[in-house]
Amino acid sequence: MAMETSPRTNRFISTDILTSGYRIVGKAMVTNHGVMGMINDNSHSAVEINDARLARLHMPTKLADHFELVRMMKRQIHMICLNRREDLGPSALVRGGYNKFVEYPVRMTTQMFELEGVMELPGRFDFTSMMAEGSREFIPIFNAVVTAILIPNLRVESAAVLINRGKIDLVALLNQRVKPEN
Repeated sequence: MAMETSPRTNRFISTDILTSGYRIVGKAMVTNHGVMGMINDNSHSAVEINDARLARLHMPTKLADHFELVRMMKRQIHMICLNRREDLGPSALVRGGYNKFVEYPVRMTTQMFELEGVMELPGRFDFTSMMAEGSREFIPIFNAVVTAILIPNLRVESAAVLINRGKIDLVALLNQRVKPEN
């Protein structure tokens, strides 16, 4: 007797992916687990982007190429920017099963990008556990603004960003910013 499998609902989600050299705008096919489920699925190390438009980071408004399909390794992705928070997936998956959370305005950097946004955590901010524990390689940040460090005209505003925690250089809480002396 063959085991029956339920059909999975697949849909396309618009994504804006940033790597160390390119900005890739296209569509990722996801299940009902959303982009968060797809990118944090550790049984697959690659991702496919359909209708992909590529631009070099140093010329973000000039189209470098356009492909029906590009494939990329997840570990090379710095961050994925999404237009809608709902595209991340079910809130239970996004919040790790927690109902109550604390919002932390943060500034994060990678070798290529700076990001300011809001991180939602179930309790106090714990940098070490966020960076080293759990199976999530990509962390959600909300109401984010991403800029390229050396390319000031590259700016992406996004309702939700998934940042690769392996690429993070530093995390700073904005409420711990030192106020300038007058």
